[in-house]
Amino acid sequence: MHTTYVVVTLLAVVATGFSGIAALAHFRPILPGMAAAGVPRSWLTFPIGTLKTAGAAGLLLGLAGVPWIGVAAAGLVLFFACAVHTHLLARDYSGQFALANGFLVLAGATLALGVAGS
Repeated sequence: MHTTYVVVTLLAVVATGFSGIAALAHFRPILPGMAAAGVPRSWLTFPIGTLKTAGAAGLLLGLAGVPWIGVAAAGLVLFFACAVHTHLLARDYSGQFALANGFLVLAGATLALGVAGS
């Protein structure tokens, strides 16, 4: 595996995993941004926290030698594209919007590097 792919994927695992766990735990600092985007608090557990955490686990399993599960990057790209879209619809350009864009770029880089390395 290419070193860049491994490093970017590990960054995506840590960032997305933390974000997923924060959503599952209803971490207080993320609540205002979610409310500003119009996301119901009940969605933090499922689908948001569950999908982020599963995506991070899938990326990690992909690195650990189960490459077909590594396609989680494609799912994360779709997830974060929807998150960016949600913030745009709500006209919420807060820090949460910036984070969603950062996560989208990170997931997209992971996907692109994974496909290029195949």
